[in-house]
Amino acid sequence: MASLIEDYALLSDMQTGPLVSRRGSVDWLCAPRFDSPSIFGALLGTPADGRWLLAPAATVNDDGQDLPEDQWRLNCRVGDRSYAENTFVLQTVWITDTGSVRVTDFMPLSPEVDLIRRVEGLTGEVEMRQEITLRFGYGQVIPWISQFETVAHPESEEPGESEVIALAGPDSIVLRADPMPVLVRDEHGPRHVGQFTVAAGQTRDFVLSHFESHRTPPAVRDVGSQLRETKELWRDWDAQWASSSGAPEPEHEAVVRRSLLVIRALMHQRTGGLVASPSTSLPESIGGDRNWDARYSWLRDASLALDVMLEHGHDREALQLRNWLLRAVAGDPSDMQNVYGLGGERENHEYSLDLPGYERSRPVRVGNSAARSHQSDTIGYVLVAFERLRRRGLEEDQLSWPLQKALLGHLLRQFELPDQGIWEMRGEPQFYTHTRVMMWAALQAGVDAVKVHGLDGDLQLWETHRDQLALEIWTSGYDPGVGSFVQHYGSTHVDASLLLLPTVGFVAWDDERMIRTVDRIVTELGDGHGLLRRYRNVHLPPDSDPADFESQLGQDGFAGEDVGHVSVTLWLALNWARSGQVERAREIVGAVLRRGSDLGLLSTAYDGEPGAGGRMLGNLPQALPHLSLVQAIAAIAQAEGRSLAPQVLDDPDDDPLPHQADQTHASGEIPVPTFEDTLRVAGNAAVHDRARKS
Repeated sequence: MASLIEDYALLSDMQTGPLVSRRGSVDWLCAPRFDSPSIFGALLGTPADGRWLLAPAATVNDDGQDLPEDQWRLNCRVGDRSYAENTFVLQTVWITDTGSVRVTDFMPLSPEVDLIRRVEGLTGEVEMRQEITLRFGYGQVIPWISQFETVAHPESEEPGESEVIALAGPDSIVLRADPMPVLVRDEHGPRHVGQFTVAAGQTRDFVLSHFESHRTPPAVRDVGSQLRETKELWRDWDAQWASSSGAPEPEHEAVVRRSLLVIRALMHQRTGGLVASPSTSLPESIGGDRNWDARYSWLRDASLALDVMLEHGHDREALQLRNWLLRAVAGDPSDMQNVYGLGGERENHEYSLDLPGYERSRPVRVGNSAARSHQSDTIGYVLVAFERLRRRGLEEDQLSWPLQKALLGHLLRQFELPDQGIWEMRGEPQFYTHTRVMMWAALQAGVDAVKVHGLDGDLQLWETHRDQLALEIWTSGYDPGVGSFVQHYGSTHVDASLLLLPTVGFVAWDDERMIRTVDRIVTELGDGHGLLRRYRNVHLPPDSDPADFESQLGQDGFAGEDVGHVSVTLWLALNWARSGQVERAREIVGAVLRRGSDLGLLSTAYDGEPGAGGRMLGNLPQALPHLSLVQAIAAIAQAEGRSLAPQVLDDPDDDPLPHQADQTHASGEIPVPTFEDTLRVAGNAAVHDRARKS
């Protein structure tokens, strides 16, 4: 059985992301890309679906079967597990009755796809166990396996090393090991098994490399040099951080650094596409069917990551994300998707695999049908991101601005259509308030492009529809009877996407109507353990028994309630920090950090209380929680006066902007502020500063 989700560590070469369990087993590896079929798939099945175990022999029984941790812990334990500072070089120290060893796992940052495992003897002697089961195609393909002796060195005449090559279709794997495990064929299929002893001062290296089957295996490289180079490259990247949104407290600095590293680790080094997670189908509820393939790139995530990278001194990555966004959406705007492949691929057909699933949670999905769901908010995220780039002085080119105008044209053609919303609901489309606000933000970005930056565009058309949307939102998306914004027009309920309304300046963070909305979200969507659900899936009649509705399909197309999600909980912290409730924001951030792994990784969701049976759920690591964590900590820093003075572009008009008029439902006429008005009156200094920085 796979380990707990929180027991997995991420490795990355910015091409793919293996997951290594605390017990020393690589249970997930897709190659050559994040979204390729797996080579090790035990995470979603059994060891027979592929894995690479490298751990003390005390962790298995005499038949080579894995022992439960409570049994091997009697004479073998993990003394320490951590990343080398500001890297993705994983170091695990094992302590046994006879000695101790350090296992170092890493992937060199190079064009090749290499997974390297080094075992170093620290004290005494330790007997180690190795088991490698190679299964291509999500465990469905057993490769042809051959062992070769490489030619002797031409000068020293020393014999060449042994290599194992596994081949099937377009993929090949070469294993170089010291010592080489033995090929075993039994009822579990072919696998390589071996035991060896490591004494203090000894080092053993194991290198597994993926290459295209029509090519020759990659050349042998010095592992020590690769290890040093990999550490240096990660640390050099981390050193570029020059926060302009506020210096976090020392207790949060390491958290921000790790989150930024996770975001970079999930960006494909060649295409710049940001994968939402390196895993698929880790369940949001054990045994449930909300299991998603997150190995794709969401426009929304890329837009948010662009902003975060800009704010933390990583301009190169921000431009990579900008260029990826342009390439992904290029083409007929009517064909625009919400989700793309890492290179901008549009075909993300969803299907199920014949695998048992993580703790019997099925289906196991490949692909994501959300790519074709109608989500009008996405255009808003993209156009707001480009407006912020313009405010920083980046000029549009012959592709970028015409493409944005085309997206605005498409938005207006879809103006009267409901959509599936940010949560990709599989029920009936609705006019979601969050979606309509993001459409408003898209139009305002177009208006600013003309008014502030002098670009060409249909200003009157965009202003007219912007104003119409604002009136519509205040009339139908805000319900004075319940005193809050609502999930969608005609609803009296809330969902967590409403926490994002102030981020684009539609409403002030400290506006009483927004504060009441936040209070309702906390009351209605709290999971009872300190996190927020995204929405209520089934709205129960008063005084009803929830057990009577357990099998009823809700608005997302599934039975059962949503669970506590990490990202939306951090959006609550962001709101409280921006509205002056800093201590409450700090408490939320602390609660989230207690739900992170020992390595600082965050998953999609969490069920229960940490240390009291609570556990991580959903794909790991997930990019959006790490993005949200960085934003929440920056908001706390700014609220506490630790932000840096912004450097802004020269204002084309130095006259003070008029104050935003109060929206009122009494007269039925709602004055609509400009984007600048709203931002300034909202007190949303972070958004305004980001928009104006050079």
